[in-house]
Amino acid sequence: MGITPLQFRKLEVRLKTARTAKPVNEGGLRPLARGHRLVLGVDPSLRGTGYGIICGSRTAPTLVTCGTIRCAAGWEHSRCLLAILHGLRDVLRQHKPEVCVIEGLFFAQNLQTALIMGEARGAAIAAVAEAGLEIYEIAPRKVKQAIVGYGAAQKLAVAKMVQRLLNLPAVPEPDAADALALALTHAQEQGRYSLTPPKRV
Repeated sequence: MGITPLQFRKLEVRLKTARTAKPVNEGGLRPLARGHRLVLGVDPSLRGTGYGIICGSRTAPTLVTCGTIRCAAGWEHSRCLLAILHGLRDVLRQHKPEVCVIEGLFFAQNLQTALIMGEARGAAIAAVAEAGLEIYEIAPRKVKQAIVGYGAAQKLAVAKMVQRLLNLPAVPEPDAADALALALTHAQEQGRYSLTPPKRV
């Protein structure tokens, strides 16, 4: 099958451009960000927002701090959101993490629950964004898969694996354990090539 002179010239131009273009990874593979050492994980919830900071290393991560920002059952939503904002501000100011990873949105059968979770997540993201950190989100199922090896693992199994990976003397509280699991998952993915890199918030 022949081609016209015009088609030939276009092909020539395309080939020259391909030779001078910057190299890219084939197959859509993109390297994840490198160099983050202090990784903040946040598991947002209106009544108990978990946070955890690790000194990130794929081989030997270590705990910096972890905890839960608790809000009493009788508090109004606005008071809880303010507590999340101020609590994370204090953590950021004291420990100065370099990157944040937050739990991604998940399907909720109850619309009211989903809205409340969204409010807590928004307060957490605002606090971290104010500090100028890059924020990524990872789906809960992916975190469980990375930490336990099973995407539907129970919270206790995640907490026990977090204890083991960080060599902690005791199992961390559930919300803090989930936050640490997020940070550990991000640290594990540092430098890997992935078809689905973490979503930037």
